Amino acid sequence: MSKKLSLTMKLLGLFAGICLAGLIGLLGAWFYVQNWFVTPLNIPEQGYTYDLKQGHSLSHLANDLGNEKILNHPRLLRLYARFDETANIHAGEYFFPAGATPKDVLLKLKSGDVVLYQVTFVEGWTVKQVLASLEKLTTIRHQLSGKTEQEQLALLGLPIQHLEGWFFPDTYSFSRNTTDVEILQNAHRKMQSLLDSEWEKRVPNLPYSNSYEALIMASIVERETGHHSERDQIAGVFVRRLQQGMKLQTDPTVIYGMGDSYVGRITRKNLEEATSYNTYVIPGLPPTPISLPSAASIKAALNPASGKALYFVAKGDGTSEFSDSLDAHNQAVRRYQLNRRSDYRAAPPSASPSAQKN
Repeated sequence: MSKKLSLTMKLLGLFAGICLAGLIGLLGAWFYVQNWFVTPLNIPEQGYTYDLKQGHSLSHLANDLGNEKILNHPRLLRLYARFDETANIHAGEYFFPAGATPKDVLLKLKSGDVVLYQVTFVEGWTVKQVLASLEKLTTIRHQLSGKTEQEQLALLGLPIQHLEGWFFPDTYSFSRNTTDVEILQNAHRKMQSLLDSEWEKRVPNLPYSNSYEALIMASIVERETGHHSERDQIAGVFVRRLQQGMKLQTDPTVIYGMGDSYVGRITRKNLEEATSYNTYVIPGLPPTPISLPSAASIKAALNPASGKALYFVAKGDGTSEFSDSLDAHNQAVRRYQLNRRSDYRAAPPSASPSAQKN
């Protein structure tokens, strides 16, 4: 064998050795990365919460976790994310439990699995109570605080003239830094959708000019109902009263019109005071809803129970006694509620103008 051929063979052998060593090195590095990818991070037992700000990238998170000594090799996370095509990540608050791995981190970021909070709007609440519940939340951005109703309406951008009654009572989930405007817009969409759907299924010959009047009626039914099974019966009483030209004479509307001056009891003077919400004085419906009506109350307002009853009075056990005539109603009032004006649901009592005028 010539010296030239021998040298060539040695060079080829050296090159092969280098390639093999490189391949082994690459395989070793790959196995190391794969093992690192599923190795738990240095997360404390109680877990770790990270708020990824809007506009921040994975690099921000990786560097911050590295600085906190939670993540080893922040650059590896960025490189793996690029390899895994985890480019578009969702801003928000993330919770990483103890035992979470870099793989878990990327999966959460990719799916937008952010921490969710909840707020509940209760059936029968007023919009004032809704806004107060939002005001207490420290996890949202407040845009409506300190604003007038007209300013709030402008911020919400809803096709309504008054806020009252337009937000569906339910539990709403939201991520940190969601605005109060976004939460209420969601609640309004749900209320509008339900109202539209139920309006299409309404029974004929109801005394409403439009679905907004049905919403007003539903809000009254909500506040008058002592027992859920009686919603359609109470709605039936009020519908018949409207159809016959009678005043509604319902205490919850009076209370709503009294605002903060209501302290638990209604006086004769309150019942005689002329306000736009005093249905002992005004004919027909009040100008706006008086509460957040439930789905059941909206259905009742649009599908009231048939019958002849024009009166009802609370019996004290959460149910009501319904009467067709004023005489029968007055007897029920004396039996169940005389001199007990604190329970405003399902009444008017005989001491009120209703017993004299109807």
